[in-house]
Amino acid sequence: MRKVTFYHAGCPVCVGAEQALLGIIDPGHQVEVVHLGEKKDRIAEAAAAGVKSVPALVVEGDVLHVNFGASLADLQ
Repeated sequence: MRKVTFYHAGCPVCVGAEQALLGIIDPGHQVEVVHLGEKKDRIAEAAAAGVKSVPALVVEGDVLHVNFGASLADLQ
């Protein structure tokens, strides 16, 4: 089982990416969705993982920037 974290900010770009990605990720993986607009205390965690903008998918330490909704700096 892989650990997958999807970081987003709740914008339309992020919500669309969440719906598309979560529909194709193997349900056997441990998936956590983190809304950084609501959980600002986790922005530093996302940055430490290598996230530069949201929406972003982190799979076992590898970051996939899906599209550009907002930079992390915009969320602080």
